[in-house]
Amino acid sequence: MNLLLGSGMFWSGSILLFMLVMWKRPRTLWSGFTFVWMLVFSALFLGMIAFRYSSWIVGQRWLFMLLALCFVVVLFGLLIFPFLMILTFFVQGIKVIVKEGLRWTNFLSLAFAIGLLMYIVGFPLYLSHTNDKVSVAFYAVVSLAVVYLLSVLTIFCFSAVLNLIHIRKRKDLDYIIVLGSGIIQDRVTPLLASRIEEGIRLLKENPKAILILSGGQGCGESVPESVAMYDYCLKQGVDPKRMKKETESKNTEQNLAFSYDLINDRNAKIAIVTTRYHVFRALELARRANIPCIGYGSKTKWYFTLNALLREFVGYLSLTWKIHLYVLGILEIPNLLILLITWTFR
Repeated sequence: MNLLLGSGMFWSGSILLFMLVMWKRPRTLWSGFTFVWMLVFSALFLGMIAFRYSSWIVGQRWLFMLLALCFVVVLFGLLIFPFLMILTFFVQGIKVIVKEGLRWTNFLSLAFAIGLLMYIVGFPLYLSHTNDKVSVAFYAVVSLAVVYLLSVLTIFCFSAVLNLIHIRKRKDLDYIIVLGSGIIQDRVTPLLASRIEEGIRLLKENPKAILILSGGQGCGESVPESVAMYDYCLKQGVDPKRMKKETESKNTEQNLAFSYDLINDRNAKIAIVTTRYHVFRALELARRANIPCIGYGSKTKWYFTLNALLREFVGYLSLTWKIHLYVLGILEIPNLLILLITWTFR
């Protein structure tokens, strides 16, 4: 009973910690991290309950069979999940290249799938045919780095999803910032149109809000993005008095900073609108710039989302690489020492 009580306390504490983080610091990886730990402690608590009342559960044939089936399904899912993930990223990686062209950023999903396949299958096959201790030690170093990065990626994905969830419909927003994403000459692309439509939807639900359309003029664009966005909104019947244009920005950081300069009230309730996979990194950039806001995401095609999510993760790592390199360096110390010793006395 003490173990059950203890696991129950840890479970309750993990829930409270998750709720506290979502209240105070939702725009950080702590949201995803505490959510994962809440899931872990929930599983442990349920396991302790099942163990404590195992004799009664065994007597309930239908319940025992159901729990056994769930256990087998979960175990099987964990075993095949890496290969399903590889297959998914491989197929979607091919799709994004076929549909979006041969830009290097479109190869991320495919490269991710091939890299995982080499790590899970290729390297172990090589090690099984060699007695080289240096290779084994090197694989241990690589394994820890892979596990760490995959863990951070998982937490990143959970954090991104959590920041897209809004329990109640907001009707008190003062400003809605729609981030630009590139246009063709003066024509809004489907991806940008999706962002604008989401901004218009929020504008209709918030009668006092002002829509800020953000984006400067880039290469191959005949007008600033915000001008094309403004014209698009006019065609959708949006009141010109409820719109502002930010025409100088060249990237997301400038989108946020220059748009925030158009807001006089520093206590204003602000929402930023971008594509779903981009929301979390945009919120992180806003947090670093001390811009208080929440995020809303517009829809995009699934095959494009996986590749774009990896690109966003790379972008996030570029912002936080120092702390992750520091943590990984500390974790790798034992492996690096073993690798050094093995190399020296090979």
